[in-house]
Amino acid sequence: MARPAEARFYQVDAFTDRPFKGNPAAVFVLEGPIDPRAMQLLARETNLSETAFVSPPDEAGLWEVRWFTPAVEVSLCGHATLAAGHVLMTELGGSAPARFASASGPLDVYLEDGMLSMTVSADPPTIDLPPSGLLRALGCHEAVPVLRARQLWVVRLSWQKEVEALTPNIPQLLEVDPGEGVLGVAVTAPATEEADFVSRFFAPWVGVPEDPVTGVAHTALAPYWARQLERGDLTGRQLSAREGVVRVHVEGDEVRLSGRAVTVARGSFLLPELEEAATAV
Repeated sequence: MARPAEARFYQVDAFTDRPFKGNPAAVFVLEGPIDPRAMQLLARETNLSETAFVSPPDEAGLWEVRWFTPAVEVSLCGHATLAAGHVLMTELGGSAPARFASASGPLDVYLEDGMLSMTVSADPPTIDLPPSGLLRALGCHEAVPVLRARQLWVVRLSWQKEVEALTPNIPQLLEVDPGEGVLGVAVTAPATEEADFVSRFFAPWVGVPEDPVTGVAHTALAPYWARQLERGDLTGRQLSAREGVVRVHVEGDEVRLSGRAVTVARGSFLLPELEEAATAV
């Protein structure tokens, strides 16, 4: 019997300089195309908030990257892209920057003095009425400001301790209709120390009850806090149990996300048979 095909696998903690902090991402470096249903199975098996699949570069030197939560494919993931860039440049000794083709367009990950950075489109939020039941499920007062960005809701609280103390009712949150294209909800407030703002991010609608550190959320949080604080260079702390730091630079309609990354595992996965993938996904 032929041995099943394998794919190189790395687990990287992003937006941190310490193992077992920040946001873990799985990164598969593929030797050729595999069925997206198999990708979804592998993402379910790793059971991390995001798994990135990197295919060989094209003639222009662009590596294709796709991102999957345990439940769905998404169009952009900041921390898994930084993790993929870290793998290509640090683990595999590739040239810098690591250049990707993706559903969100070209993405370049730079490495300088141990800091990874990437520039993405800003997703500035605007005041909007929240979906019915959202604030109640989060455990927030009904009078707090709520904003809508393209991919997420933003709930603005007054104090860092309020963000830290949140205990959302996740089953109740799942009953809320967040709207088309929305991945989750970011709850944010001014930081009391070591940062400019803090946040937490909840995305049970895509299989992630609470994301440890969220690059995509900062595409909305960065322009929001840049307006509030009247400056473009900011530091955000995401107050999950693992915590993490995202440095942002807002310029025009773009946001540069920066952070560190640490490899915590290397190995290989057996690729699932397509027949198995067809029946299991």
